[in-house]
Amino acid sequence: MAKKRPTVQDVRANKGKYQYTMMRVESWDELAAAEAAGIDMVSVSPDMMADKQFRQVAPTLFAIPGMALYSAPAITDDYLRWAFRMMEAGADAVYCAASFQTVERMAAESIPVIGHVGLIPHFCTWTGGFKAVGKTAESAMQVHERCKRYEQAGAFGVEIEVVPPEVTAEISRHTSLFLVSMGGGAGGDCQYLFACDVLGSNTGHVPRHSKKYADLAAEYARLQQIRVNAFKAFVSDVQTGAYPSEDYLVKAPAAEMAAFRAKLKG
Repeated sequence: MAKKRPTVQDVRANKGKYQYTMMRVESWDELAAAEAAGIDMVSVSPDMMADKQFRQVAPTLFAIPGMALYSAPAITDDYLRWAFRMMEAGADAVYCAASFQTVERMAAESIPVIGHVGLIPHFCTWTGGFKAVGKTAESAMQVHERCKRYEQAGAFGVEIEVVPPEVTAEISRHTSLFLVSMGGGAGGDCQYLFACDVLGSNTGHVPRHSKKYADLAAEYARLQQIRVNAFKAFVSDVQTGAYPSEDYLVKAPAAEMAAFRAKLKG
């Protein structure tokens, strides 16, 4: 049986029964690879989601576009209009780290919303910077209480980031939310990584929870050296007269050249 795109109802029904896989993709090649590899869900930019070729490339992927929190005024109506555009383009849910009021407004229009708990990059100054959240009973309760607020707002799920796995598992038992685990352990309902980390193309900081399955950075460096070597060979051929040789040129018939030279002499 051909794979079909899951619905929100399917995902909810599978809570506690199936571990979904989710990938953040940044290019059409990565999107096509996710589709071919059997990835379940993708996080994508709004621009990719709005492109008509998206569903041609990824017909079975549960797509979750997200608008960066500070890329537009944090006004509920702005997010609502944006979410409508995304759903019309074929999104299955939207990521939103804006206020609970904004989430509630979108949920009231039956838009599946995924929020964010744990380490939230936009707000991490409140939790001590880029580090794990939920390592104390008090901190774990704050993560749980944020989940409950998302529930009350009508959210479909949350990304739970860099939280101890025991905390994620316990919260999962006390919430109906779909938990997208990024460094939160298998107690969530979905395992989420960035393609750049999985592919080894990220030359910057690699999060502790990310696992590298390929080394594209080394492959890109190898390909770049091939480019450099080819360009050097071209320069050498030009300087020594090896290029252009007769193999790469067209010749005019001798009679025509004689007539041309005669015309030049007038």
